[in-house]
Amino acid sequence: MISIRLDQKLEQKLIQFSTIHHQTKTDTIKNALAHYFNTFAPETTPSAYELGENLFGKYGSQEGTLSSTYKQKLKDKINAKNHH
Repeated sequence: MISIRLDQKLEQKLIQFSTIHHQTKTDTIKNALAHYFNTFAPETTPSAYELGENLFGKYGSQEGTLSSTYKQKLKDKINAKNHH
């Protein structure tokens, strides 16, 4: 259960709206919140993949074997530094 404090002007608008539409104040507030959430907070939040989908693979190394040969490449770089 939630309770809220409304200023007098807003409470009068709520009462008037509820009366005109033959709803309880609770139903009017529920409908207003549902409308607000549907309008401003979409039900589906994009996944991390969806957010970065257009960036993945955009800046490739043009070398397709990096995932399988990275250890050897690292060893080669370390050895090159140590063998002046």
